[in-house]
Amino acid sequence: MKHIGSDNEMELIRRMQSGDHSAMRTVYEKCAGYLTAVCSRYVVDSEDVRDVLQDSFVKIFSGIGNFRIMENGSLKSWMTRIVVNESLKFIRRRNIFSFIDTVEDIPDSPDVELETDGIPFQVIQEMIQSLPVGYRTVFNLVVFEKKSHKEIAAMLGIKEGTSASQFHRAKAMLAEKVSQHLK
Repeated sequence: MKHIGSDNEMELIRRMQSGDHSAMRTVYEKCAGYLTAVCSRYVVDSEDVRDVLQDSFVKIFSGIGNFRIMENGSLKSWMTRIVVNESLKFIRRRNIFSFIDTVEDIPDSPDVELETDGIPFQVIQEMIQSLPVGYRTVFNLVVFEKKSHKEIAAMLGIKEGTSASQFHRAKAMLAEKVSQHLK
């Protein structure tokens, strides 16, 4: 997301709250790319990403009247939370939200470190997108949204241990993909 700037951001928020469509268009143009990337962490199909993003912007623009500025960048954080929540809702609605409890080909190592030096970001993103939905979702919530396993468990209606297990297994699977890529 391009930096809007605190004075400019506050002015855009005020204008959007008063129903100014040009301010909404400006925010959309500045933020759509970033929010598409956020959505793509959870939803893989590009048409589905567009649908979720559209639903997210409808929610953002219809809810902007309730938005309260907390600090510079709070608009970005607020919009990101909406996109993540809408992405999770989409996954639940499609009933594609599943957790894999056992995978024999992934060893249970104590802690896997991901060494991604020299691998283009796009390749890493594709590796993450190729993870099973449950793994990918928990991995993204931990790594990008900085959620604890307790918070994730509450968000997804799973046990805290399930969240931790999904994250551990996602990291192990990604480590294997990274290793294969580097060969």
